Formats: sequence, C-alpha cells, structure tokens
Amino acid sequence: MALKASGEMYLETIYILNQKKSGVRSVDIAEYMSFSKPSVSRAVGILKKEKYIDVDKDGYITLTEQGALIAGSIYDRHTVLSKAFMLLGVDEKTAAEDACKIEHVISEKSFNSIKKHINETDREKTL
Repeated sequence: MALKASGEMYLETIYILNQKKSGVRSVDIAEYMSFSKPSVSRAVGILKKEKYIDVDKDGYITLTEQGALIAGSIYDRHTVLSKAFMLLGVDEKTAAEDACKIEHVISEKSFNSIKKHINETDREKTL
C-alpha cells in the first residue's frame, strides 16, 4: 500500500523529533503537529500496521528501516525546497509551508534537478 502525504508527514515529524529528543511518543507528535491525540493515535496504528514504525511497551515510537528511509527522503525534500524558495526571495515561514505541500508530490526527477542546482549554487558561493 502506497503511503499518503499525511503518513509521510507523520514519519517526517517522528524523524525530526528523534533528532531533538531521545524518545518520541504520540503526545509529542500531537503537540508538534497541533493534531488531536485521537488523530495521532489512529495514524500511529496505521503506520505500525504497515511496518513503518515500531511502538514499544512504554509507547515510545521508533522508525523501522523502511520508515526511516521515507522520513529521511521527505525531510531532505523539505529542507532543499525550503532553501530553494528562500534563495528566490521567499520569506522563511512561507518557504517552509510551501515546501511542506510540494515535498509530497514533486517528481524525483524535478527534485533531483533542484537539489543539484542548489548544491552547485552553494559550491559557487564557497569558492
């Protein structure tokens, strides 16, 4: 079953929270995303069933290998697209919001072209 954008957003959130703290629980996800606890609980159940995450007996959530690959990819898309928009003069808040919408639908080909361009631009700035 293909993961929907909402599922990708949850995985990305778990990925981000894992960078900031040692343990992630549903309540942390709900707080970070400003979603209700029942909504997060439902999503966590689906992600667990589809084997994107594991939940231990204390409620701590970890990404499986498959979940981590997807989360890392979405996070990469988000950061690269945000940076691209800011380089074009878009303010940081709008750039992040727009990147969040686009990161789930942009083709791999287009994303890789944008990423390559951003990396070349960064390299030129450091020379």
